[in-house]
Order: sequence, then C-alpha cells, then structure tokens
Amino acid sequence: MPPHIPGASLSTADTGALHSAGVEQHVPRPLTTGNGNLLVCLDSRLAIRDLYWPYVGLHNHLSGNRARIGVWVDGRFSWIHDPSWNTVPRYLPGTLTTDAVAENRDLGLTVTINDCVHHWDDILLRRFVLENDTDAPRQVRLFLAHDFLIAETDIADTAFYNPFVDAMIHYKRDTYFLIAARTDEGGIRQYAAGIKGFRGAEGTWRDAEDGELSMNPVAQGSVDSTISVWLNLPPRGAATARAWLCAGHTLDEAVRLHRHVEREGFQTLVEETNRRWLDWSARGMDRVAALPEPIPDVFRRSLLIIRTNTDNRGAIIAANDSDIMETARAHYSYMWPRDGALVVAGLDRLGCDDIVRRFFLFCRDILPKDRPAFMHKYMADGSWGATWHPWVVDGKPEIPIQEDSTALVVWAFCKIHARCRSNELASDLYSSLIRPCANFMAAFRDEATHLPLPSYDLWEERRGVHAYTCGAVYGALVAAADMADEMGDADHASAWRASAKEVREGMERHLWDDGAGTFARRLIETPAGYQKDLTVDSALGALWQFGAFAPRDPRIEATMRRVISCLWVKTTVGGIARYENDYYFRRVDDVARVPGNPWIICTLWAARWYIARAASRQELGTAMELILWAARHAMPSGILPEQIHPETGEPLSVAPLTWSHSEFITAVLDYLDAWDALPEIT
Repeated sequence: MPPHIPGASLSTADTGALHSAGVEQHVPRPLTTGNGNLLVCLDSRLAIRDLYWPYVGLHNHLSGNRARIGVWVDGRFSWIHDPSWNTVPRYLPGTLTTDAVAENRDLGLTVTINDCVHHWDDILLRRFVLENDTDAPRQVRLFLAHDFLIAETDIADTAFYNPFVDAMIHYKRDTYFLIAARTDEGGIRQYAAGIKGFRGAEGTWRDAEDGELSMNPVAQGSVDSTISVWLNLPPRGAATARAWLCAGHTLDEAVRLHRHVEREGFQTLVEETNRRWLDWSARGMDRVAALPEPIPDVFRRSLLIIRTNTDNRGAIIAANDSDIMETARAHYSYMWPRDGALVVAGLDRLGCDDIVRRFFLFCRDILPKDRPAFMHKYMADGSWGATWHPWVVDGKPEIPIQEDSTALVVWAFCKIHARCRSNELASDLYSSLIRPCANFMAAFRDEATHLPLPSYDLWEERRGVHAYTCGAVYGALVAAADMADEMGDADHASAWRASAKEVREGMERHLWDDGAGTFARRLIETPAGYQKDLTVDSALGALWQFGAFAPRDPRIEATMRRVISCLWVKTTVGGIARYENDYYFRRVDDVARVPGNPWIICTLWAARWYIARAASRQELGTAMELILWAARHAMPSGILPEQIHPETGEPLSVAPLTWSHSEFITAVLDYLDAWDALPEIT
C-alpha cells in the first residue's frame, strides 16, 4: 500500500477561489476559451494575457501583455486587475463560457464577466454585467484596453478607429483584430490609439485613468488602444455592456464577422456556442456522473480544455500559458507527438473521432522524410519546435530524437484501429506512418542488448536507454504486428513481433537489477559498456502500461511499490513526484520529505497501476483516493496544472496542461471499466 493519502486537507478550493487584496502573483491560467483557431487565456485577475490565432499556440498576439478592463465611477478610476478587486475565475458548467466575478467594495461595484469564443467563427464574445452596490444612481464608464504584439512583435503594428463600423482596428500584414463594444444606450463613447513602450510612452491605458480618452484616431509602430462605453446604473441595479473581438486575415474578413454579430445578435451567438459545448462535453458523463465530487466536474472540464488546446489542423498543444516565459524565453505552445498520442488514445474512448483523425494526419505529414522518427516537438503549423537536444554527442554527429514519441504514435493508432476496425484511413496510414515507423524501431536497436539505441527520455532531460522508451517500443511493435496481421502483411507482422520479444527479453536481462530488487530507469553509455541508473522514476510505469509486463508481475510489483513509497511527497499535500531529487520548479530543499513537486500525471499513473492490478472492486479503493487527489488539486475553475506546490497545494508551472487533463480522463475511464468488469467480494 502507498503512504497514507490525506483526505480533507487535499482540497485547494479555498486557497485559490478568491484572489483578494495583496501582491499580484504570476500563476498558471485559470480560464481559457477557444474554438481550435482562436484561443484566449485569462489570468486570475480576469485580464486576457494570451491570444492565439489563427493556430492554437501560434502566434501569441499578447505574449503576456494585458488586455485590461477598467472602470471609472464617482470620479475614481480602477483597473480590475488591481489588488482592490476580489476576483473569482470560474466557468458556466459544461461550457467554455467564463462566469467570472470581480467585486470592489470600496467602489461599490460588482462586475460579472462572461467570455467565450464562438464555437465556429473566430469571434471573442464578452459580456459585462455591472451591478451598483449602492443606493444612489451612478454613471459608470467601462474601459477596454488592448496591448497587442501582433505576430509576437511590436514592430510596425497599426491601431486606428474605424468610424464606418464604430470599432477599433489593430493590424499587421495578414492579421486584423476588430474590437467593438455596445450598450443599450449606444456604441463606443470614446477611443484612443497611441504609442506604448517607446521613448517613455506608457500607452493609452494610462490616458484612461482620468475617465476620459484623447480621441486620437490612429497610431503606428509599437501601439496600443483603449475604448470606452458609458452606462447608467440605477440604485441597487445593473446594466450590461457587450464587446467582441473579430479576427481575420483581411479587414473585410474582420468586418464580415462584426456584421455577423450585429445581424445575428450577440446573445444568439453566445447561446448557440453554449449549446454546442454542453452537448460536446456530455460524452461519457452518463457513467462518470455517479463518481464522487469533484470528479465529474473535472472530467467534463478536462474534455473542454483538451479541445481548446487542440488546433483544428490536428496539432494537440501541450499548454498555452505565457507566464512560463519568466523562467526561460520559451514556452509549452508546441505539439509533442508523445503527449498528442496519449491524448487521442483517451479521447478515442469517448468517440472524439474528428480530433483523433486530424491528429494522425498531422503526424503523417510531419514525419521526417530522411528517417521515420519524430523530432522533439513541433509548432501547430507542422514546423519544428525549439529544442535543447544537441546534434553532436561526444564529438560524433547524431540526430536527436525521443524514440518514445515515435513509439507512442504507432501504439496509439494501432490500438485505436483495433478498437473500431472501421478507420477509413487505415490503409493509407499503415503504409505511410505505421510500417515505416515500426521498421525504424525494429532496426534502431543495439545488436548486443536488443534494446533501443540511446535517445532522449520522455522528460527530455537525459540521453540513454530508458525503461519508458523500451516499454513504449515494445507496445508499439506488438500493436503494429497485430495491425499487420489484419492488413495481410504477414512478413512484417512476424518480424515486428520477434523484435518486440527481443526487446522484452532485453529489459529482463539488462534493466532488472537483482541487488536493488527493481528495474533501472535507464542504461547509460560508458566506455566499458552500459551502466544502470537506479534513480527512482515514476516513468518506470511504462514497463506495464504498454503490455511488456503484467501489472501483478512480482518485478513490477516491487518496482511500482518502490516508486510510490519513495516518490510520495511526505507533506499534507501528498502526491507523487516525477523522480528522486527532481529540480524542475523545486520549492522545498528537503529531498527526503519532498523528492520533487507532486505531478498530476505521475500520481494518476500510480492510480492506473492500482486499477490494472485489481482483482476485485474492493481493490480499487486506493486508485479512487488518488483520482480524488488529482480532482481536488484542480484549480477552482476545474483546470489542472502540471505540478502542485508540495506545501501550499497551489498550482505550479503551466496550466492548463493538456497531458494532465488527458491522464485524468484515462484514469477515470480505466476505473469505470474495471468497476464494471470486476466482481465484488462480499
């Protein structure tokens, strides 16, 4: 059994729901909304900080700059991201429409903000309900400021007010953003376009702070803009402002979407978008709804978040939280083939055929022509992502790969095809993706050990022969062999099955360590041969996850119990770290107590092992505790981060992390399948 898993102390609902007066912190994104082309991410203070278009993850036209919301009332001005506001980031249940609240008791105002990206058209729809918390009638001026970096640079941008459509326009080359706002009393009351971040100019947002705007109609270079609408609030009453942002490749495209909002009606577009996501996110809920709270809500939110991080052309992006660039001038807005394969393997179980199909077509198209093995990571348009893996190792040239990525794409497609047997792309993808990749994996092996040759690990940190890679390659070769049998390709089926057998035998011979009583996480090349790395690593779960060994194999039992015991975080927070002495985002130096920050995915891997080895429903109890641990460490909006602070329970690194949400869905489905299949011991 694992260490005791705390119960009530696990919840972070009280630690993150209300961000009140105090120093602003850079935290993972609690709200995102998108449609596969346009993605918008908001921070805990309800400011939009990331806006991606026309690809999810490419380009970020804010790159962390704020799209500010401000109010002027009774001669006083305040930005909603200021500490005087209490903000609660949340969603309307089952949708991608936010239902955030900002309250300023000093000003006597409460603002409810509903943001959603239209499910089909590239339009961000924003509704602001301003409530007067006093007994006097008041005029309130609402300001919306936009500080774009179009195509991630402030060079040669233009902002201008277009009187023919009563909207502010930002553009550069083939990217146009149109911003409009309306109330029951009219449209934009004032506007300003201006220079920012150049020769001391702060931007038009500063101009707004006296409650008036300069009415400057155009600016070019490094620019921002601010618009305002004015509302009259009765005593203890409310008024509503509606705003929208339309994205297009030309001014005509942006204006066409603007006219669409005016013609169809703002509320009509919001309602049809809500219906779309309520229906889309209902899949699987007939089974999940019976599980303990908050599992059903986090499950449904996970589906929606995965959809927002999935580009309509097939790339499944890891995360789109630009705050990560504070630690390095890089981000997670890439498609890792490994992550994407694991995501679609779960989504296929819920009938998300459109996402699954586009992902594998994307993989087919990015597969390198000179050798069928995927590179480190990719942009949403299929171009290579940034990498830190060298092309020279010990003075010798080498193309750096993470072989587990290639293996998992093959494994996922073949397993999905085995479940449905009706994939119209099966013949094409078998010849263009599966067969070349499987041949590569069968050949890319050490003649002496029969294990894969050295490549980079799934954590992307070290080179060697990794247990995770070996497990993934074994699973991929077996799955490919099964598919080859079905396709009538007996020669390849036999060869791949023989290669898989050799890989498994190599793992038994070279990765198992009798002295330690556990599998090694990797083999390291030395002049004298391979040396075992016995660092405890949660990735050792791959030895059973992809079928190389049974979950109840005594060697797997010993390895997994060591992983869970050694990597359990011994604080009231709990959870399982990646590996011993993990450095990434480390917050506590006491390695004996905190081997590393707890990760959602690593904790859920342990849950899935308990599920896989269970012989009765009673044996699922520990798995349920771990799934609940993950659900309770979701942000109040339902979003899962990559890591958890080991002492405070706060989210760390990026959020939402697509992989965390995918592992949550997979663990819950595994649990339900096991519950249905297992007997109950009385």
